[in-house]
Amino acid sequence: MLPDTLRLLFRRDLNRVLQELTQYRDEETIWHVEKGIANSAGNLSLHLVGNLRTYIGAELGGVAYTRHRELEFSLKNVPRQELLEKVAETRDIVDASLRTLSPEVLTQEYPLLVFEQKTSTEYLLVHLTTHLAYHLGQINYHRRLLDLTAP
Repeated sequence: MLPDTLRLLFRRDLNRVLQELTQYRDEETIWHVEKGIANSAGNLSLHLVGNLRTYIGAELGGVAYTRHRELEFSLKNVPRQELLEKVAETRDIVDASLRTLSPEVLTQEYPLLVFEQKTSTEYLLVHLTTHLAYHLGQINYHRRLLDLTAP
């Protein structure tokens, strides 16, 4: 039951990331930072892609992926369409990975050390949903604040 709930939450919030990126009036503003905002919506989106493709797609779904975390924050001006494709592909990989996840895996120790100590797979997946929601909120705020003030 939890994998189905997680699938719905990840799909919902990744679709919302897609909506946010689409709603920017000016594509350049996706990459804009100012006023004490450390990360652009584009970099937050790349970070979510790297995070979810690594911890869910690769580790739980067996979908090959090599993460370059430093590029998630340093890469700039990826065309909006390419960014949308990356997020949509991630949404589908996460969904497929969780669809095949057996309930027994949830109680098992997650294979990678992500935090200071090992956690269950269930704990990590719940953490990843809150991590996604946190950055979705930042993207929404970034769009509403900076896209309205873009030249």
